[in-house]
Amino acid sequence: MEVPLTVNGTDHRLPIEDNALLLDVLRERLRLTGAKRSCDVQVCGACTVLVGGEPVSSCCFLAHDACGGEVQTIEGYAAEEGFAAVAEAFERRNAFQCGYCAPGFLMTLKPLLASGALRSRADVERELSGNLCRCTGYRAIVDAVCDLAGVAP
Repeated sequence: MEVPLTVNGTDHRLPIEDNALLLDVLRERLRLTGAKRSCDVQVCGACTVLVGGEPVSSCCFLAHDACGGEVQTIEGYAAEEGFAAVAEAFERRNAFQCGYCAPGFLMTLKPLLASGALRSRADVERELSGNLCRCTGYRAIVDAVCDLAGVAP
């Protein structure tokens, strides 16, 4: 079945299987490899992308369910004007070590920053709890997000 899909502002018509996962379509069909495959059960956050502005685990999200909504990946976010400030905050705090988890953290973070939902360090820790960092860089990640949200680290 051919499905209309808008990804990072570009319209696509892709033949996809009924059970195709959004992660596979993004990585294999569109060559957008920022979202990472890790747990395949929605617990690590490495595959997080935005669908209709909301974070989803693309490893368990059917591509068909993204039809009619805008999908944004880290590649699309990185092209936005405001992304430089986000990247600078993470660099300043040395927040990412290997970088594998970075796209998922950043895509989870984008709507949180836009909504002003992060009013304390506890908010940051709670909202990012679904994203795992195997390098144990949580403190620096949380510090960087606190900087961006304008809350005390």
